[in-house]
Amino acid sequence: MLIATEKLSRTEKLQIIEQLWDELSRNPDDVQSPAWHADALREAENAIANGDAGFQDWEQAKERLRQGAA
Repeated sequence: MLIATEKLSRTEKLQIIEQLWDELSRNPDDVQSPAWHADALREAENAIANGDAGFQDWEQAKERLRQGAA
């Protein structure tokens, strides 16, 4: 089943992604991470440890995305 998304606004698309993630995360054991995910997590941890990356509050990040900011 495909969902027609081309006519949706950016905000509507993000809301769909958020809803899908909420539903998927209810049963985390049902979702297996792909093999590359462990490597990506290690890279992110190293970037944080080295001061090359940081964290942003999730609610603030969503608001920035909704406003069209990067």
